[in-house]
Parts: sequence; C-alpha cells; structure tokens
Amino acid sequence: MTEERPSQIERPVGSAGNGVWGSDIFADMLRGLGVKYVALNPGSSFRGLHDSLVNHLGNEDPQMLLCLHEEHAVAIAHGYAKVTGEPLAVILHSNVGLMHGTMAIFNAWCDRVPVLIYGATGPVDAALRRPWIDWLHTCRDQASMIRNYVKWDDQPGSMEAALESMLRADVIARSEPKGPTYVNFDVSIQEKQHEKAPTLPNFARYQPPLPAAPSAEGVARAADLLKNAKAPVVLAGRVSRDPADWARRVALVEALGAKVLTDIRIGASFPTDHVQHRGKPAFFIDDAAGEVLREADVILSLDWLDVAGTIKLAGEVKAKVIQASLDYQLHNGWGMEHQGLPALDLHLACSPDVAMHAIADALGVGAGDLPETLPVKPALGMPEADAALDIMTLAGALGEGLDGVCASIVRLPLGWAGEAWHFRHPLDFLGSDGGAGIGSGPGMLIGAALALKDSDRLPVAVLGDGDFMMAASAFWTAAHYGTPFLAIVSNNRSFYNDEVHQERVAVARGRPVENKWIGQRIGDPDIDIAGVARAQGCEGIGPVFTAGELVEAVREGIELVRAGKSVVIDARVQPGYNPNMVAGLTRSD
Repeated sequence: MTEERPSQIERPVGSAGNGVWGSDIFADMLRGLGVKYVALNPGSSFRGLHDSLVNHLGNEDPQMLLCLHEEHAVAIAHGYAKVTGEPLAVILHSNVGLMHGTMAIFNAWCDRVPVLIYGATGPVDAALRRPWIDWLHTCRDQASMIRNYVKWDDQPGSMEAALESMLRADVIARSEPKGPTYVNFDVSIQEKQHEKAPTLPNFARYQPPLPAAPSAEGVARAADLLKNAKAPVVLAGRVSRDPADWARRVALVEALGAKVLTDIRIGASFPTDHVQHRGKPAFFIDDAAGEVLREADVILSLDWLDVAGTIKLAGEVKAKVIQASLDYQLHNGWGMEHQGLPALDLHLACSPDVAMHAIADALGVGAGDLPETLPVKPALGMPEADAALDIMTLAGALGEGLDGVCASIVRLPLGWAGEAWHFRHPLDFLGSDGGAGIGSGPGMLIGAALALKDSDRLPVAVLGDGDFMMAASAFWTAAHYGTPFLAIVSNNRSFYNDEVHQERVAVARGRPVENKWIGQRIGDPDIDIAGVARAQGCEGIGPVFTAGELVEAVREGIELVRAGKSVVIDARVQPGYNPNMVAGLTRSD
C-alpha cells in the first residue's frame, strides 16, 4: 500500500544551526533506521532531541506526532506495527513519562509487536542537575520499571555507545519473536556539542537475522504426522499479515483436509467463511471448537496463543500436538503472558510461517491463490430498522452500513460475537490489544489508520465506552494530523465485564444479583460520547439507539472519512455479551 504523510502542518522555518549536538546525531540515526514517525508527549529530559528533530531534520523522516498522553503514543506505535510489522519510534519523558506509558508497553509486549521506545533521564552526574526538577526526573535504573516486558534495554554512557545501542535495539525489536525495546539517553549526552558529526554506520549491515529454519528431521516428522492424520486440526495463531503466507496456509489446509480454528484476540489468520473453518473466533473456544479438538488425531499449532488452556477447555484431547513457535524465547519469571505449559509431541523452533511453508514444501503443496481485498462480509443480516441496539443488532447494522466498503476492522469490543463477521484477508481484522489493557483502543486505531492511510481500506473500530473514555484525548492527535477512520463506540454505559463477575459472585454467595450494577454503570449523567469526540476536533455523530439509525450514521460517517475526517459514532447498546463470552468469563476451572 502507498503511504502519505499526515497533513503538512508543523513545518518548521529553516535553520542553519549552530554546530553539531549529540541529539543531532541521534536524530540522524533515527532517519537512517528508516523510522517514519516519532510519537511523543514533550518533556524537558529530551529537549535536545526534540530540537534536533525539528531544527536539524526539519520534522520530516521522522515526523513527530504530538500526543496528549504517553500511553497514547505507545498505543499508536502498537497499532501501526499491527498493520505493517515495522516499528515506529516513541519518546517518553524521563521516569514520569515512562510510568505513564507502561500499560501500553505491556500491551505491545504481550502482542509481540515491535516498538522502538526511547527515554531520557536528567543528568546522571549529580553535579550537573538543576535543583529540584532534575532530581525528580532522574532515577538510578530507569529501565527497571519495564525490563520484564521489553526485549532489551540500555542506558548508554557515551555517544559511541549510544549509536550501538540504537542499532542493537532496532535489530532486536524487529527479530522474531518481535517486541518493544528501550534505550534511555542521558540528557548530558544529548546536549553535548561536537566538533563534527561522526560517520554514521552502514545501516544495511545491521539487519535482523534471516528467519531460522526448522530442522529437516522436524519438518519430515511433522509432514508425516499430518499426511497420515485422519482428523488433522490447524490452530491458526500469531501468523504474519503477508497475503502470500495466507494463501499458502489455505492451500496447506485444503491439501490436508484439516479443520481450522481461529482466535479473535490475534487478528485474521484464516478465512472464517472457508468450508474448513470451525467454531467461532472467540476469546474462549465454543462447544463446536471443543468437539473438533476432541476428535482430532493431530493438531498443528501455528503459534496459537494458549495451547494448554485451549486443550484444557476442550476436555479429553488425545491428539498428537505439533507446535511451531519461537515465543518460548521471551518467557521470563515475571509475567504469566506465556500461559500454561502445553504438552507437545513435536516443537519446531521457528516462526509459524516458516514452519508452514516448510511443511507445505515437504508435502508438495502449491502456493495457493492470493486473497482479494473485498468488501466486508457480515454473517448477520440487517435487523429490523427499529430494533434496539445490542451487541448482535449492532453487528448486523454495521455490516449493512458498510455494504460495498473494503474495511479493516482494527478493534472489536470484549462482548463481540465471533460469528457476527467473516474475515477473508489478513488485514480484515487486526486483533485485540495483547495485554487486556483498557484504554488502548483509540491509540491503536489511530496508529493502524496512519498505516492504512491512502490505501484501499477504510479503518473501522468498534470500541467500548470505557475504552473510549480512558483515552478520548488520543483522538485529538488523529484530528490534528488528518488521520481518517470510523469509530463506533458500543456504549452500554457500564464496565459490563465486571457486572458479569459481580453477578457470579452474588449467585455464589446468595446475595442480590440486582446490585451488580453498583460501581459499574457509567450514567447519571450519561457521557456525551459524540460531544467528547467533537471536543477533540473529530466528527461526532449520535447518540443512535436503533439499527436503522446506526446504518444511516455509518453511511454518513463513511462520506466524512472519505473527506479526510476522523469520525466517532455514539451507539447506545443494551448491556450484554454473547453467551460464549459470558461462559468464559465466569468459568471457574
């Protein structure tokens, strides 16, 4: 897809400069690394680098994206990486900005996406610190706050060391399995003047390693197991968004006659309207998916998010399990995002796409047909125009409103029914936030929309009202930089996930279920979602209450998006989740 820059605002006047400063060299490095954008909320700890991006590089390649909160900055980079597979840069101000950004960093870590995070600290040399503020903005080991959920971090002590750190962080972030990295610059190094700029490295020589190939023995064993299987199943997990990988994946499934399960947490990985697809893309497997797993004799997991948990939910699964994943390389003793330890009969230590191609080669399976970019295909029909909105009627009305439109669904709310929509291309749906961090949706939508700008796709997200309100000011950045998208806020006026939990506790303890809403409902007064969006410079539509009203709002929103606007629709829905989600949330085992 082609990519244009945001609106040509924030163009600096020309500057002849006054010598070479350390931060000028850092800025040149960012350009050399191919970074297109730097998302930031300004801070004095990187005032030197900020100046260099503006006055040394002219705010171009990379261009700054001003954000109103550090968490939004990281979320924008996260959304961008989900589309492109490539990292944006984020700069976080000293310890305080890093603390603001931690939830979004954790999301990116759990979602295994690359982000180049740069930090800064007040002078490490105490003799150089200004009274009060520099002391507040300096800590002994700043990266310790996030070390457990980044791939690598460093605080270089010299310019020479800093250049190497930037190269290393870039290589590590973009190497499989991908993830965020963090480099922290001492303000003193940024603001040191140099007689001349050093020679920059040959960036072509600092690239991620070529993908690791599985052993020939492992591929042969996997191919033999699958070829002789009577009921093979493929768990299509964290795979690439490359259409060629998608096509080969489909071809392999068809050659094997395998059944396929997909996961709504990690985006489109297989066409959900394919005859071999089973169950519903969901947070928790449904009964149909459980039956498929119980009947399987061989299971091929392509970096499935939670093999052990999925098999546990399915019940008695007797199949041999093949896992293709490098994710074990990121597992540490701090977090549990690695999920349960699966029992495996064969583990191919490589990316799932490399394994899939190798197995297909061994079985003589061809390349397959590349997926087309097609209009959205909702699985639910249009409800009656006067039907009140709930999570199901919203899906049907949204599909009607988007009829004939090629859309990328960036985010879906927690209660979404997986059977409501079909995905037929790797960019049809981008998945969830990774770490279940509420408030990530707006930023991730903006980052994805930035990556999709001037493509043939319309970025669309269905956000929860809690998610929207936690990060509503992120939409200012979208409006400011002219980033078009369509956001529908599924506004049930509640943190309904916790209403479900409170109901379960009340039932278990014999207490009144009628009280489950207390401390959960977002009402009295209701929040004017459309008004909040307009206050950020976006187009706000609504509230709408019926399916027919939503269809008209979506059609109006599409025209505004095509005119370059960021659009938010307030859709007032009845509280409730699909039954599979409720069962998964309240399951005790």
